Amino acid sequence: MSSDSISIQEYGYTAVPASAQKLLNEYDTKPFSPPPAFASATNSDIAIPNTALAKRIHSYAKSHLPEPTYNHSLRVYHYGLAIKQYRFPEWSFSHETYFLACLLHDIGTTEENLRRTRMSFEFYGGFLALQILQNKTFHGDADASPADDVAVAPSEQAESVAESIIRHQDLCEVGTITAVGQLLQLATIFDNTGTFVDLVHPDTIAAVSKAYPRLGWSQCFAATIRKEIALKPWAHSTELGEEFAAKVLGNTVMAPFE
Repeated sequence: MSSDSISIQEYGYTAVPASAQKLLNEYDTKPFSPPPAFASATNSDIAIPNTALAKRIHSYAKSHLPEPTYNHSLRVYHYGLAIKQYRFPEWSFSHETYFLACLLHDIGTTEENLRRTRMSFEFYGGFLALQILQNKTFHGDADASPADDVAVAPSEQAESVAESIIRHQDLCEVGTITAVGQLLQLATIFDNTGTFVDLVHPDTIAAVSKAYPRLGWSQCFAATIRKEIALKPWAHSTELGEEFAAKVLGNTVMAPFE
């Protein structure tokens, strides 16, 4: 296998349908057992990556994200891997790549970053993530200052994460998306709205919600979307419509854990 093929697989560049429903319909031809119950974070199949890069970005996310957003990011990681194991076990990208995307996918929603740019939060967040992963200064962020002894992501990995973040609210019905980007979409939509509930075992929801409490996440995220639209009436979030915020607030699957 060529080095190019290896990087495409490892960093999640495999093209899959952008339409979640089309993707799931394609896999409906396979026999499926009930979704597996959640395994603890110490399980090697879903454990948080222990690499130097993962530790650095984990520390960055924990110090820069509000606690509800940080917890959401880690729920997305665990839900996504549960979905992957159940429906897409052949997707072979590294857990590290997906972990980095999960941790940084909402970095553009912080109060500082929403007001720092006129760009839509996920677009700005993707560009910011690209710089953070490569440890380059971006808009004067002192925590991303270059240093020789800091773990950095290879450019192909950083670009995969950035693209996934930019497109994580791109809920289109045509075209393709990277596998890691599609998993990020599926897991974020699941945590935010409860859609695709058949992909995740109820025990997984309870265990993940206990490990990373929602802390009123539905209200928090709906308020963030509305804030961005008020600040930037051109933002990509407007494409989702007001009904998206209503779906977030009406998330009956996660309501018991709010």
